[in-house]
This record gives sequence, C-alpha cells and structure tokens, in this order.
Amino acid sequence: MKTYWTIGSTAAIALLMMTGCGSTPSSDTVSGATPDEPVELTYWYAWGDKIGENNENLVAQFNEEHPTIQVTAEFQGTYDELHAKTQAAFAAKDAPEVTQNEIASVETFAKNGMTQSLQPFIDADGLDIEDFNEGLMGNSYVEDEIYALPYLRSTPILYLNTTILEEKGLDPAGPKTWDEFKEYAAVLSEDGTMKGATMPIDIWFYEAFVTQAGGTMIDEDGQPAFNSEAGAEAIDFISAMYEEGSIKVPTGDVAGDTAKQDFVNGKSGMMLSSTADLTYLMTNAKEQGYEVDTAFMPENKQFGVPTGGANLVMTAGLDEVKQEAAWTFIKWMTDTDQTAYASEFTGYLPSRHSASETEAMQKVYDEVPQYKTAVDQLEYAHERPMVEGYPEVVNALVEEITRAVLQDGTSQDALDNAEKRAEAVLK
Repeated sequence: MKTYWTIGSTAAIALLMMTGCGSTPSSDTVSGATPDEPVELTYWYAWGDKIGENNENLVAQFNEEHPTIQVTAEFQGTYDELHAKTQAAFAAKDAPEVTQNEIASVETFAKNGMTQSLQPFIDADGLDIEDFNEGLMGNSYVEDEIYALPYLRSTPILYLNTTILEEKGLDPAGPKTWDEFKEYAAVLSEDGTMKGATMPIDIWFYEAFVTQAGGTMIDEDGQPAFNSEAGAEAIDFISAMYEEGSIKVPTGDVAGDTAKQDFVNGKSGMMLSSTADLTYLMTNAKEQGYEVDTAFMPENKQFGVPTGGANLVMTAGLDEVKQEAAWTFIKWMTDTDQTAYASEFTGYLPSRHSASETEAMQKVYDEVPQYKTAVDQLEYAHERPMVEGYPEVVNALVEEITRAVLQDGTSQDALDNAEKRAEAVLK
C-alpha cells in the first residue's frame, strides 16, 4: 500500500526563497518613486487558510524585492463577497489597484469598465503568453484583448479515501466512468455507516457533468443551451444516486464545508472538490491515519471539466504611475517561480508551463503524485461561461436542480424552469 505525504514547511520555505530567481528583478522601479516614497498599492483577495497564507507570503516577498512599490494585501471573504466589495469600492472611487476576478466574472467586470486591459502592458513587455497553459487562458480574453492573467486556478477532481476503498474491496485507483462511480457509491453505502460521497448541488460539478454527457451550458450566441439531453442526463445522474441512498446532498451556504468534513471524518469515501483543497485534505488524512489519492472526474460520453479559481486584474482609472506599479505586481505574481510556489503551497494548478517544468515542481510531482492529477486533467478542461448575467443563471439552475433532486421533481421540469429564468436574464 502506497503512503502519500504532504510537502512540509521546510520545502515550502525553500521554494519561497527561490521565487526571486527568474522573476521580475528587484531593480524594477516606478518612475519618480523611491524607497522613501514608494508607490502604494492595495491588493484584495478571496479565501483564507492556506490560500490566504500564500497571498500574504508572496506579497511580503514582493515588497522586500521592490522597495519602490509597497503592496498591502487585504482579505475580502469569498469570491462573491470580494466582487460585491470591489463593485462598491469602484463606485465610491476607492477600489484596490489590483484584485481577483473569479474567472466567470472577468467579462462582466471588463465590459462594465471596472478593469483595465492588460494587452498594452503585455505587448510592451513582450510577455510570453504561450507559456501560460492554454487550458487556463479562455477566461482571460474579452473581445480579443487580455484583461486578466491566470493566478490561482483549479479544476474539480475526484478525491478518494483509498484506505476505505481497499477495506470495501474496491480498486483504490477509483472509478473511471459514471457507471463505476455509481457502483462505488453503492458499495461504500451498503452498511449504512457512511455514504459513497457527499455531493452538494454545485454549478461547477453540473457544468462538468453536462460536458461529460456531450452538452454545453451556453451557446455561441450567449443563450442557454443546458436544456438538452445532456443537461437532463446530468441531473438524473445525481438524482439516481440520491434516491438509492448512496450519496448525501447537503444544501445551503455550508454545503461545501459539510462535504469536506464528511470526507475528512470518514463519513464519505469519495468527494468531488477543487484542486485547491488538496493540501488541506492531505494534511487531515495524515493526522487521522488514512490515505488520500486523486483521480480525474469520471467520464460519461467523454471526459470534461470546467476550470475555476481566480485571475488577477488591474482596476480601471489608475494614473500612469499606479498602472506601472500594478502591472509590475501582476507580472511578478504570475511569473514562473511565484506560480510554482503557489501551486506547491496550496494545491492550485501551476498556470504556466515553465512552472510545471521547474525542478521544484517536478520534485513535488515525484514525491506527491496527487498534485499531478489536475495538471494532467487539463487536457479535457474548458473555460466557464462569461456572459453577463451568468451568476443569475447559476442561481436559477442550482435552485431548480435542488428542487428536482430533493423534492422528487423531474429533470425536464427543472431545465424548463431554469431556461425560462435564464432567458429573462440574458435578454
């Protein structure tokens, strides 16, 4: 039986110390700025714990290397909370110079004039965009210009408690197809002491299921396309396991946390979640004495997953000095060594090919192969819809799918209702 472990703090510190190599050099200055009177920037970010630590660590090093630019990092909550605060601050002319956009919101912020195109800075510096993983760039472009650069990016992957799977006589490599996932969930739930999986009604998972069933969420004209055979098949997949009692479907704001806690506490043997949860889950597994592995989300007609996470953006309306400083910060945060550090520290994807190829990341992949799963799965990844109004479409879909699964509705009724609500928003 293989034993996996999490890279410890010594390796993390070593990687952090390496981030200056090959990055924007400390000689970068902003016109007119001095160490005594540096350009001051504010950077807002989402999520705490290891993700927050990563942001604070990188900002501290940036400040040390760039005495003419000093950045203050400020935690703002979830992506939704960050977006709401950013919109309010922009209206009040008090927005941070640099912030994060959850990738589905990039177009909305850009088209509403809240973020600055990065294309002029990229062109002037000759930044190698081809070094960024093409599977993560789809949500960076708005009308053929880059408005955001990939930073902390993810895909959903399948987490497996391999200790429990082996005890139940299941292959610890995990299920490869929807049918096998159902079989695993049924076996894991047989004695009533646990569930095969705890699975919230999450739009990210639903987008993946629809793709795996051969469908799409939004068509090329920006209109709903989920009311289809693939859309119904995705709902029926969830409903069938819920009716059989092989999955738990938590609801509400804490549904995601419930899924994590059930998995951590051995109440479920499998979990779909972000690559960003890797470090947290492996740390808990080590403390509680069981083993965790990762696998692709199972295929149906095909493999397929949406990407997720955040891109870095510059807010609009900055003067030339602030723009120059903000670009220096964004470029540094998304450079090769900082990307490698963030990936190792959090479990997020390395968004640059050069980061994956560093000696440090290759060592991580050799010692902790769970980190490599999401990178390999990028072959089947696609961007999330960015049409304006999509957040409202998401809310409608989640409400209707939840009603269909938990209140014995039909998938077709759910899709018909969600489509009507979506069309009203998208028109």
